[in-house]
Amino acid sequence: MNRRTLIAALAAAPALAAVGGTLGATPAHAADAYASNTALYSDPALAEGVDFGRRSRRHLVDDQNPAARGGIVRTTVVAPHGGGIEGGTSELCLAIAGYHPADLAPTPSAGPVHDFWMFEGLRSSGNSALHVTSTHCDDTVARAMCAGSLNVLSLHGCTAAQAGLEAGAAAVLVGGLNPALRQYLMEEFAAAGVRAVTASGEEEIAGISPENICNRSLLGMGAQLETTTELRAAMFAPGRNTRTERAANTLPPFWAFTNAVRTAVQRLEATQPVL
Repeated sequence: MNRRTLIAALAAAPALAAVGGTLGATPAHAADAYASNTALYSDPALAEGVDFGRRSRRHLVDDQNPAARGGIVRTTVVAPHGGGIEGGTSELCLAIAGYHPADLAPTPSAGPVHDFWMFEGLRSSGNSALHVTSTHCDDTVARAMCAGSLNVLSLHGCTAAQAGLEAGAAAVLVGGLNPALRQYLMEEFAAAGVRAVTASGEEEIAGISPENICNRSLLGMGAQLETTTELRAAMFAPGRNTRTERAANTLPPFWAFTNAVRTAVQRLEATQPVL
């Protein structure tokens, strides 16, 4: 079976059964100021490094040995609304990719590590104006990285109301078009004691559009995690939950969440043969 046939077969594999409850949600953002990342980058009123920033890491894929397969990128982790836009998602993106958010040291030291990309709001306030909805994310690096990866996991933040949950709910909504990854995430969150709900309804919260950055993988499907404000607040030390201080002030719930996601990703990758 050649690589193209195998990718098609993986994409067409029967869906695993859904796990956990299902909730709809109201739209997270009524309207964005920018129709795309390209439009935002083109705004002369904005300065990269002052208003916003981008971070990414691609790992070397060395496939020069004709006698063995070097493999391809398995998983890319993205945070399209990091920094001050949806607080805590940058730190989660780095940790799930296998890097401590405070100093980027491999964590755990034995790995594994994954590729990552993030867009971050860097302002002291008003970062919500920099939000570009995930279906309109056209950053060329982000799209190239996702298109070259079997799996994409996207990190987001929302309020309990946006998630369709009761006030003060500390929970994560699990969405995206990859049913296997969604199931593994639900199972690992349950094992870690993290409240998780299968997202449905409004496509931005549910991550069900093929245009969503989480679904722009080689397989045309990925997973999206929408974490409520209360859940993210519990991950960082009180009084230190700011863009500049969060990374060095993580609490056990942060690592419980991170480890659950990393375990789910490892379970998925174990089912995927070397291409």
